[in-house]
Amino acid sequence: MSGADRIAAAFAAAEAEGRAALMPYMMGGFPDQATSIAVARSYAENGADLIELGVPFSDPLADGPVIHEAAVKALEAGTKLDDVLAICREVADRVPVVLMVYTNSILGGDGPSAFAARAAEAGACGVIVPDLPLGEDESIREQMKAAGLAVVPLVAPTTLGERRSEICRIASGFVYVVSSVGTTGERAEVPAHLQELVGDVESKSEVPVAVGFGIGSPEHAATVGQLADGVIIGSKLVRITAEAGPERAAEAVGEFISEAAAAVASARSGVR
Repeated sequence: MSGADRIAAAFAAAEAEGRAALMPYMMGGFPDQATSIAVARSYAENGADLIELGVPFSDPLADGPVIHEAAVKALEAGTKLDDVLAICREVADRVPVVLMVYTNSILGGDGPSAFAARAAEAGACGVIVPDLPLGEDESIREQMKAAGLAVVPLVAPTTLGERRSEICRIASGFVYVVSSVGTTGERAEVPAHLQELVGDVESKSEVPVAVGFGIGSPEHAATVGQLADGVIIGSKLVRITAEAGPERAAEAVGEFISEAAAAVASARSGVR
């Protein structure tokens, strides 16, 4: 199966159970390699349908302070791309892994083709490249797809008109809907405009639609799970990892994922 096929199967399996797919995010190498592997395993064991695995980068475009700090600490600990791919290998046979990676990390080393080959060999199913807008360097997108990796695009509330339609047309894996303007981080509530935004993206896309940015509680996850095919939780889990410390991180994130999974599983009763 290609990466896109595995992602599609994960969303389809969740849909068959009458729920949205749950996709927790983690920063590779944070706070250290051993803890990262334990966190990834905990995600897979406690209800994750997919995992978004961050490749640490010093100057992230989309990440707020919690994830940015985690990236800095991962880099200070010496985390390299090979380390992140080793985490991917640990869980890729159980759940699809999508790398969240900035363009510099793809262009560095031996270039996009080599990056794609290494990611595919590690079992990754796709990539999210937040600083690769449609039309910028389509050769990167082509080389990822040639290696069997889905290239997941982002749609924000500010992505309007034909641009939104074009992004949905080229999407593979799923469309990542950014719930609100700004960087990643927990929000006090789910934006009121989200239902309209998700509905419009779904009408234009042939692949599932998942929502991220600002989902900080099981209750938020349940609300978003009523609207979209997938729920992405990031900063909250990175903060839990940081606060729990290496000894308790896996247990702490596992508890939260279990609660979020239960909330998402019950969210659609009588709704969809």
